[in-house]
Amino acid sequence: MTNVQLLTGRVMHERVRPARHRFSYPVCYVCCDVARLDALQSAWFGIDRTRPFALFLRDYGPRDGSNLERWMRARLAEAGIPADGDIHLLTIPRVFGLGFNPVSFWFCHDRTGSLRALLADVRNTFGEHRGYLLSAPDHAPIAAETVLVCRKTLHVSPFCDVAGEYAFRVRRRGDRLAISIDYRDRDGLLIRTAIGLDARPLTGALALRTLLRQPMLAAGVIVRIHWQALLLWLKHVPFHGRHPPGRDAMREATGANESNDEARP
Repeated sequence: MTNVQLLTGRVMHERVRPARHRFSYPVCYVCCDVARLDALQSAWFGIDRTRPFALFLRDYGPRDGSNLERWMRARLAEAGIPADGDIHLLTIPRVFGLGFNPVSFWFCHDRTGSLRALLADVRNTFGEHRGYLLSAPDHAPIAAETVLVCRKTLHVSPFCDVAGEYAFRVRRRGDRLAISIDYRDRDGLLIRTAIGLDARPLTGALALRTLLRQPMLAAGVIVRIHWQALLLWLKHVPFHGRHPPGRDAMREATGANESNDEARP
């Protein structure tokens, strides 16, 4: 990847019980090589600068504005994952400095280009975050059929308990990317999430068209989260409330398919 990619598409979220609840919204992500962030600055894309689209380093990794590639490679080395190639960050950008990002994805490859690890960096509306570092059994290359499983350790929705597990799948074909996330609690499948995106190089003309089509891109994410919470409440879905972070919630979850070992962030 030699430039910033803009990925547009839709996210679908479906709760299957106790009341069925489904919604779908347009989404916009950017994807870039974390080793080349300084070289990607432009009039419409910035790093730690207010631009139409921008990434602020303090939103990712150690949350202190330090080098993201160095941080991620240290996490991979600690986990023993042979991802010594490119690392791409897929994230919802800030728009003119504003935005909220529920989940970012780090795609970690080996030198042959095979995907070896996926870091799902989840953030809630209370400012907490958790990084789920996932790899296949024996850290083998991750294929379209590979299911990456980890235990849930972060409070995300007041309508879900902090229990159960996530199952991730990633499929990429050309410029088309699909990510699915199934959340299962003690009673089985509870929530399905599917993200479908098409990638194109980010240009000024594309940035302008995207902002005209989605003028609420920056504020829309957080507004929609609260709107859907209201709809769930009106459907009398049980409200669990916020759980205080415990010892496990203060640690990063590192999964290897069906197993789940934990490592400190």
